[in-house]
Amino acid sequence: MMTLLFRIVLILVSVATFAVVMQKIRQSRMQIEDAVFWVLLCIMFVLFALFPAIPDFLAHALGIYSTANFLFLFMIFILVLKVFSLSMHISALETKLRELAQQEALKELSEKERS
Repeated sequence: MMTLLFRIVLILVSVATFAVVMQKIRQSRMQIEDAVFWVLLCIMFVLFALFPAIPDFLAHALGIYSTANFLFLFMIFILVLKVFSLSMHISALETKLRELAQQEALKELSEKERS
């Protein structure tokens, strides 16, 4: 069972995170595609705080003693998935960067040979 204090903290942190994400979007420092993840996560945690029976049920269904432990474990799992996704994205960008650098080097080399 989640305590009232824990539910309030969960809501406050979610609202604060949502506000920061919106501010970063307005400042053009975060792409909307990335912000969708954080906004959905904030909404989910607000729903968990407003309807504590949902995480209670999930915690007991998974055999986790404490609902708070379930929420922390769930958050760690979600963040690990996000890090994995970002790692794949970075790898793809590094591959594209390497290919572009090689193409540019070949282009410069062919221009030098013409001169």
